[in-house]
Amino acid sequence: MSYQKKEGSLPDNCSMYWQLFKITFFLSACTFGGGFVIISMMKKKFVEELHWLTEEEMLDMTAIAQSSPGALGVNIAIVVGYRLKKVKGAIVCTLAAVLPPLFIISIISVFYNQWKNNAYIAVALQVMRAGVAAVICDVVFSLAQNVIMTKQILWISLMILSFIATVFFHVSAVIIILICGAAGFLNSRSKNNKEKRI
Repeated sequence: MSYQKKEGSLPDNCSMYWQLFKITFFLSACTFGGGFVIISMMKKKFVEELHWLTEEEMLDMTAIAQSSPGALGVNIAIVVGYRLKKVKGAIVCTLAAVLPPLFIISIISVFYNQWKNNAYIAVALQVMRAGVAAVICDVVFSLAQNVIMTKQILWISLMILSFIATVFFHVSAVIIILICGAAGFLNSRSKNNKEKRI
């Protein structure tokens, strides 16, 4: 797939690796609610603010990260790092994405017994869930809008059918991802064959 030219200019290597680490570390440390939240924050940072990536690239990388095994937040960090600075970028972003949860969960595990029945912490977590739900809704609408903007009936139909299959028929996400991946592969092959004939 061909991408538009990125608007933002990338800094030199050392500065780039440090910025990648710093940005990913901060996003990972401030992310509550799973991978979709960090995807939304990465989109705002790398696409809207820095212009290092395009909307189309972010959408494709989200699909790759979601269809790969492992934690979505770490997957998207790996893909973004690799896209910007190949293997070294992927390693830097992976470390930055993993370290904050590792520290935070280690601390929580030490004090878990003292915190688990604390009424204030229970209320704080409930309020955080509401915020997380709002951020996830923002990601869903943003990604859906990007699919609709392609104006391709196949992708829009697959999105609607996937929603129906998941919500009403409880079809496994793995099956949906495999079917959509196969549809994309077949569509690409069909286009390539038509171009060769022309």
